[in-house]
Order: sequence, then structure tokens, then C-alpha cells
Amino acid sequence: MDVIYGLIPFVLLFGFLAVVVFIWMAKKGQFDDLDGAANRILFDDDEEPTMDSMRQREQVRQTQGEKEKTQVNGENEKG
Repeated sequence: MDVIYGLIPFVLLFGFLAVVVFIWMAKKGQFDDLDGAANRILFDDDEEPTMDSMRQREQVRQTQGEKEKTQVNGENEKG
């Protein structure tokens, strides 16, 4: 029974802090846009590719082409 007398103030303090944190978060706007981040990750903006991204894609294609040629040539030499 003595434990309850110790737990009651602890639980009341914890509940009070939870309410204070909730009010603080609501005032800061944490709950204004709950679906925005989820939708932003699913729907990308259709932006025109920049020259840097086009160069990177071309380098990747060239590297992949070189790997394929090496693999094909290596298989022909073994067979």
C-alpha cells in the first residue's frame, strides 16, 4: 500500500508533463500537416533533368556497357 502513495505523485507528474509536451508540440505546428511528408516521398516533382544528372547517367551507361563487353569477351575466350 505504501508503494501506491509513491506512485500517485509520479503518475500525476508524468501525465502533467505529457500534456505540457502535447500543447507545446501543437503550438509549434507539429500536427498541422500529417500527410504531407508521406505524399512528398511518393510523388516526385517532374523536374527537367540538369546537365549534371544527364552526364552522370551517361557515365553510368558507359560503365555498364564496358562491363558487358568485358563479360562477353571473357566468356568467348574461355569457350
